[in-house]
Amino acid sequence: MKIKYLGHSCFLLKESTGTTVVCDPFSEEIGYKMPPVSADAVTVSHHHYDHDAVENVSGNPVVLDKEQGYELPGVEINAIKSFHDNLSGEKRGENVIFKFRMDGLDLCHLGDLGEDCTPELIEAILPVNVLLIPVGGKYTIDGATAKEYVDRIMPDVVIPMHYRTKGCNLDIDKVDDFLSEFDGENVEIQEADGEIELSREDIDGEKTTVIVLNRD
Repeated sequence: MKIKYLGHSCFLLKESTGTTVVCDPFSEEIGYKMPPVSADAVTVSHHHYDHDAVENVSGNPVVLDKEQGYELPGVEINAIKSFHDNLSGEKRGENVIFKFRMDGLDLCHLGDLGEDCTPELIEAILPVNVLLIPVGGKYTIDGATAKEYVDRIMPDVVIPMHYRTKGCNLDIDKVDDFLSEFDGENVEIQEADGEIELSREDIDGEKTTVIVLNRD
């Protein structure tokens, strides 16, 4: 499975046989443009401009934005209802968490999760090998709450998202507060092109590694 960070909360996921999914494509209103990308499917965690710019994805993808199960060639997807705030959606509405089964790995994209960590939600999410988690606060969980989710889920790989980067004009935190919650030896800052490739052989279940991906 290949994971490419496109910026903000947007990722391109590619299964080994070629099936591709884009998660939460964003509008350039956030301060920078999405790179050109094509996909078989697009997942939308909620309909805000920084997460549902489906028009930026070519290839006539199917749009997945409901709480249900989906199947694509080689990919199983489960969509889980959650909330965009810690007031049961009263402030910002609902959020859809997407779980992917790709190449024998369980990957979870938490979207704009804003609710506190509960046993019920953790049970619905597990198991997770790769966790894509918002850490910027303001509109989502912050770094400290994100760390609580990581501790409860115990994924093998954590990739932070939805934090302030160069060019981003959103009033959200940088990734530093989240990273400060971890021992430095468990954090990898990628200096390359924002893409990693993972397989079952890379997963040993013995530790959690945080990988910060750079966008193009």
